[in-house]
Amino acid sequence: MKAEAILQAHAARVDRLLEEALPPASAPPPELHAAMRHLLFPGGKRLRPALALAAAEAVGATPDTALPLAAAVELVHTYSLVHDDLPCMDDDVERRGRPTVHVLFGEAVAVLAGDALLAAAFELLAGAGAPAERLLGASADLARAAGSLALVGGQVDDLRLQEASPSAKEIESVHARKSAALIAASIVGGARLGGGDASALAKLRRFGEAVGVAFQIADDLLDEDTDGACSSVRVLGPAGARARAEELLASALGELDAFGAAAEPLRILARYAVRRDR
Repeated sequence: MKAEAILQAHAARVDRLLEEALPPASAPPPELHAAMRHLLFPGGKRLRPALALAAAEAVGATPDTALPLAAAVELVHTYSLVHDDLPCMDDDVERRGRPTVHVLFGEAVAVLAGDALLAAAFELLAGAGAPAERLLGASADLARAAGSLALVGGQVDDLRLQEASPSAKEIESVHARKSAALIAASIVGGARLGGGDASALAKLRRFGEAVGVAFQIADDLLDEDTDGACSSVRVLGPAGARARAEELLASALGELDAFGAAAEPLRILARYAVRRDR
């Protein structure tokens, strides 16, 4: 099976749950609920949810076991994009070929829409019909990945480094927190809801962290014409960045040896994430 087919199949299920989880755009206050939905529908590739569902499959569960976590991760990811686009952050006016949330709805509503998406993620996950211990672990992983030691802290350092000449180590540290932490939480959370044991979760966390950094390097390669300071390509050059991404991918795939054929969807998605051309 090709990665695109896996992504499309999983995206349809995730989108149905996201639709159920959010108030309609007409619910008061309508501008807030429309803003929450603007970037979510239609969304991106839904890679992080697909990785969560594939991780559940890797530990012997059905993919839908991890569906609440997959949808929650997409809500957290979308919140982060809404806030990243703000004038006080990256100041982007377009995403996915459409105006960004703050351009359409104003900066204040965009901030609040991001806040509401983050809250909705944990409300959705808390209401999932899964064993409490698994839900608590997945929730803690997701909260940690979204917090000051990961996504938010990575964004702070990303902003700081815009006025500096960062080293490859500094850039990879930002990538590990801004991108890889949420990807790893998706994978570990999906496996956790699927009943994976401690050994499996540890292997999948290392897999997710390596794939997550390689994924961001792939983004840097696709965006190498931009002038962002926090880019692996800017420091390593295109060939060096590509080599580092492949090194990380090989390390990640090695963590899946123990899972056999059940982890093949994860392998396919990992190769796609690192070697995609758009």
